[in-house]
Amino acid sequence: MDDPRNRQYTNGDITVFWIPSKCIHATTCFRELIEVFNPGRRPWVNMDGAPTRKIMEVVNKCPTQALIWKNNQDLTEEELKAQRHVGPKEETPRTLSAPKETTSIRIMRDGPIVVEGKFTIIGSDDQELKPSTMTSFCRCGSSRNMPYCDGMHRKIDFTDQSTGNGE
Repeated sequence: MDDPRNRQYTNGDITVFWIPSKCIHATTCFRELIEVFNPGRRPWVNMDGAPTRKIMEVVNKCPTQALIWKNNQDLTEEELKAQRHVGPKEETPRTLSAPKETTSIRIMRDGPIVVEGKFTIIGSDDQELKPSTMTSFCRCGSSRNMPYCDGMHRKIDFTDQSTGNGE
């Protein structure tokens, strides 16, 4: 976790990592599990707010991987020392799902285009831009990190102009 803004939170079994530079504020985390992910609180992640399995399910829904989780058994010594919170233990699955073999493209309501799977992004200079298995592309035109989303759509109140059904 090189960026000093990155955070780690643990309940003893898993550690949730938050990488703010990837966060586009899709709100999936707190809409699905406000007991754990509450942006109105500090710290905003309460690992005691729900069972470990539920936390893992919600973190897995993060469209940009700004939230990820890791089993504490798999953490390095350095990562274990950097943990910010320790809570009660609970039985957890020990494996992550395999990477997607297909590529999916999802248009987020009033937000970016999220691409997930196996893909390569090639810039106008024919160079690979950003190796990743998931990224979000700006649709509002206001990103300061084009072509990627940086969350500006929320600041400018971007709204979809389409009906979402191809019309």
